[in-house]
Amino acid sequence: MSLGKTAVGIAVIAIIAGGTYYFVHQRPARAERTVPPVAPVSAPAEAPAPPLPSASVAASPPAVTPPAGGASAAPSKAAPVADPGLPLKGGEVLDFTADVAKVSNVATLELKTAEKRSVSGKNAWHLQAFAHTQNPLRMVFELDDQFDSYSDSSTMTSVQYEMHLSERGQKVDSVQHLTSTGRDVAPANAVQTHVLPGTRDPLGMMQYLRHVDWSKTPKVEGPVYDGHRLYDVIASLAGSGQSVTVPAGTFATDKVEIRVFDSGQEMKDAHFFVYFAKNDARTPVLLEAEMPFASARVALKSVK
Repeated sequence: MSLGKTAVGIAVIAIIAGGTYYFVHQRPARAERTVPPVAPVSAPAEAPAPPLPSASVAASPPAVTPPAGGASAAPSKAAPVADPGLPLKGGEVLDFTADVAKVSNVATLELKTAEKRSVSGKNAWHLQAFAHTQNPLRMVFELDDQFDSYSDSSTMTSVQYEMHLSERGQKVDSVQHLTSTGRDVAPANAVQTHVLPGTRDPLGMMQYLRHVDWSKTPKVEGPVYDGHRLYDVIASLAGSGQSVTVPAGTFATDKVEIRVFDSGQEMKDAHFFVYFAKNDARTPVLLEAEMPFASARVALKSVK
């Protein structure tokens, strides 16, 4: 496999980690769909979004400009009001290694559940992802990406999404406050982005899918915002009880297929699968991507 194909292939790590920045921006540009701007009005904070709306109505928000200087607008660390929410484990760190085609350990991925805090009056989990290329590929394709998600603790809908990207010497810092009504005010140094009700970012979507009871709910769907565009995502059970062996061990899993739609058209050139362990934590142990030029395998190394 050529170096160029390997370089594009490892961008799947960033796709799975928390965004589609490199991969999407290598694709031919398409006409943007937009969500009509919502004029701010004097009203209470926006109501909680429904758990998961139909994917058929999703649309892309307008393009946004990252804040000057890349400064992050850190949400308040005030203790949130107690609520049951989803059973996430604060402090959990999942370490993965990525293989592309026949090239092993081309990149690492770390998924972290940091802490719960109050963000714009909502109880939210702070989720993080870190992706890095490894030598020898790193010598020609340096990638160091960080994603931060602040997702509603009960529905995993996105409240704030941050991208701090460094890819082949190009840096992008973006802090976006997501709203479906425009009734709340974005924090300082963050831009306000209009999305549809129920929108999740990739990290929030991962945690949401992790806690689906696939024996009772074989398919879920809804809008996912990757920091640039809003996509329609359908996740469905593709198999149950399949044994999967990764560096962290051997697990019985539920295999979940992820299908992505852009402007109503399925992205046929990328196909994703996530394997969730059938344990109490529903740990994601393997992520696979099938592309025209290569396949990628992101396997769990350890849980901290």
